[in-house]
Amino acid sequence: MPLKNIKISARSSQLAKLQAYLVGDELLKHYPNLNIKYEFRESLGDKNLTDPLWKMPEKGVFTEDFYRDLVDGHTDMVVHSWKDLPVESKEDTFISATLPRADQRDILIFKKNSVEKKTLKLFTSSPRREYNLKPFLISALPNQTDDIQFAHVRGNVPTRLRKLFADETIDGLILAKAAVDRFLLSQVEEFKDVQKEIKSYFLDNLWMVLPLSINPNAAAQGALAIEIKNDRQDIHKMLTAIHCEKTFKSAQLERKTLKKYGGGCHQKIGVTHLFRPYGEIIFLQGKTDQGVVLNEKKLTPQFDVNRIEHSFLRKWSSSSLKKMTIKTDIQFKLPENINGLFVSQASAWSNVGFKSIKKNHDMYIWTAGLETWKKLAAQGVWVNGSAEGLGEKEDKRIDHLANQIVWTKLTHDQVLDKTHSTLTYKLKLNLSEDDMQNLEFQINSTEIIFWTSPFYFSEMYKLFPQILDKKHACGVGLTHDYLVQYHNIEPYLFLNEQEFLKI
Repeated sequence: MPLKNIKISARSSQLAKLQAYLVGDELLKHYPNLNIKYEFRESLGDKNLTDPLWKMPEKGVFTEDFYRDLVDGHTDMVVHSWKDLPVESKEDTFISATLPRADQRDILIFKKNSVEKKTLKLFTSSPRREYNLKPFLISALPNQTDDIQFAHVRGNVPTRLRKLFADETIDGLILAKAAVDRFLLSQVEEFKDVQKEIKSYFLDNLWMVLPLSINPNAAAQGALAIEIKNDRQDIHKMLTAIHCEKTFKSAQLERKTLKKYGGGCHQKIGVTHLFRPYGEIIFLQGKTDQGVVLNEKKLTPQFDVNRIEHSFLRKWSSSSLKKMTIKTDIQFKLPENINGLFVSQASAWSNVGFKSIKKNHDMYIWTAGLETWKKLAAQGVWVNGSAEGLGEKEDKRIDHLANQIVWTKLTHDQVLDKTHSTLTYKLKLNLSEDDMQNLEFQINSTEIIFWTSPFYFSEMYKLFPQILDKKHACGVGLTHDYLVQYHNIEPYLFLNEQEFLKI
């Protein structure tokens, strides 16, 4: 028989309370007659808001104070942020359940009046963010930033935002996006005022969601862990109803990876594990205490049982066609009420009608890949985020940061699906007789072809139908979907062309 009464404990910060309520709400969906009592109090990490977390000698500064409460039976469960838990397991207690993961990315909020500055100063207390983000932000922020410095900050989300806008020397603040999202998406009346305050900061300023492939999250960031005592199988059985096994596996894999390098929030290491329909992705980036630079981007395809391992395969990539392609800008008009632009390629960006975007920031800009992001930034465009080459189906998860975003995709005239698209340029292959001969030789002599777009496959198929007899490879996005849907080809999957060329 299910329990009738339970006590849920958590830290007394606003975010920790909100997270405890999330757990309680999920339990009530399955046990509507359950009576829940909440108990909140400060942890050591809440009491010491002066030192950076990585300088504190104690492990588990946000979690250790609650361990004794569980062991002594003063509470039934404690709700933690997974990333706050030490990587070492404890005696007497265990993590019984994990809620579905929130967005694990970081987000930068930035003052509009700082856009023209060449030297910037950002709030963060994370060595991981400092190490991984500085090189990227120098090229991803508009106006050719010369240098980025970082300043220490502590406190809950509203406190850190207030500190940002109270300090004229600071230009921006980096936060865990999951924390921002939980406030903005909350339905709890207690948080309505702080929700309104946070929303106003994001509406009145600039922001960008930082890419996981460059800035992998802190291990298990965005996941909630529910800790109980070992002998409370009655509680454990109840929690199975709200447990997300995929989130648990990702959190454990990330924490295991971090532990391999020593663990702890002092580490300059980020690690991301993603489940996708086509497979699992790992991003590992940073620098160990011993000075070893980590940079791993790995895709393990779900159905790719005949993974290509041998490097002697003769291979060719359609990216070589780029120099034989003529791109011509065309006149276009954005549909009414559009305020979100998904930019498929830097080629899709035209100065016609877009000059005001650079100065007024009156559009939300999302790119298909990071190279497009950097090229737009070099033109003075503020980019809000990217699909990171993982395909247009990647969920942006940003609607709640604005009042409403209506999107159109900027792309070329040969795109297959013109729904919600704005055609900004024409593509045409311009092949000489020598080009044709060279291409025919390449096609006939190669064993596997990497396709960078449906356009190039379509054009090559018209000229050389024998390509169907070859092995095929591509990235995980639109080209993959096209090959499967229109040609019944199951291509080998890679995160990018560079990974393909290494085989």
